[in-house]
Amino acid sequence: MSETVASVSALIVKTLLANPKVPRDINGSSKIVEDLAFDSLAVMDFVMEIEDTLDVSVPLDRLADIRTIDDLAACIVSLKQAS
Repeated sequence: MSETVASVSALIVKTLLANPKVPRDINGSSKIVEDLAFDSLAVMDFVMEIEDTLDVSVPLDRLADIRTIDDLAACIVSLKQAS
């Protein structure tokens, strides 16, 4: 499966928009904590949902470097390419 950062980012945005509490004007450069108003628990729940959807596991040490939706997408793509 050859996912791109853009396709994974689009999937993440689509998943986020299923939540009525998430702002409607989000995109790949949206900051997960600041723009989406996610606390640490919401971030973990959201990442677990994306992991299940894409069949990938994001190590906790990699989460520390993720700020935007595109950052998360790039991390997922690199993890899937490495496996």
